[in-house]
Amino acid sequence: MGRGIRRGVVIGVLAAAAIAVPRLFPDWRPWIMAQIPPGYNPFVPLTVDDPPTFVTRFKLRRLQNDPAACLQVLTQARERGRISFTLPAPLGGKCPLPAPVRVTRFGPVALSSSFLASCPLALSSAMFVSQAAAPQARELLGSRLTRIDHLGSYACRNIYHREHARLSEHATAEALDVAGFRLADGRSISVLKQWPQATPAAGYLHQVFSQSCQFFGNTLGPDYNAAHANHFHLGMRGFGICR
Repeated sequence: MGRGIRRGVVIGVLAAAAIAVPRLFPDWRPWIMAQIPPGYNPFVPLTVDDPPTFVTRFKLRRLQNDPAACLQVLTQARERGRISFTLPAPLGGKCPLPAPVRVTRFGPVALSSSFLASCPLALSSAMFVSQAAAPQARELLGSRLTRIDHLGSYACRNIYHREHARLSEHATAEALDVAGFRLADGRSISVLKQWPQATPAAGYLHQVFSQSCQFFGNTLGPDYNAAHANHFHLGMRGFGICR
């Protein structure tokens, strides 16, 4: 039995015990709960620093239908320095946003411009930046991530601007298009220019794209089609779609 499988079995047993044992031994529950690692405990609220396990992804998905709970986690993320945001007035019209979030930065990482997001997109993006994009820049490129360049998030349109297609995720501010990354040493990493290359910068892009799949419902990149040649589409719809 592999190490990962053994770990999963142990965590499953602990989770089951957390339900069953208190009925017989109430004083044991705190000890059992303390043994379940962050990201695997289904009985505690999500935090922005939870690793992207299957339990974390399930919690993220549930927050899509619970705006109040999502905002609570997002506010906690702001208190931890992972994200800065404001809460603008709701938008009406053909593509309404009943509870928009305007993201202005991710901790020490600036943005090419602020962007509108649904609460789940803002939270998933904060987790992606703090757990994937920023640490991978230090590990693979030896420099600090200072800015993310993006092409936008909210746009009231159909998929690929087709007249009879369904509304895009961008119409509900549930997707962010990331075009590049900038580092403290002055390097600028472009998805369009450097994705196909055999360079450390390209390796960073491929690694970050792969890891982004753990935080979003769907991620589409240059290998998906020509329309995504210049950006990573990070969206909330679906589950585990990574192309």
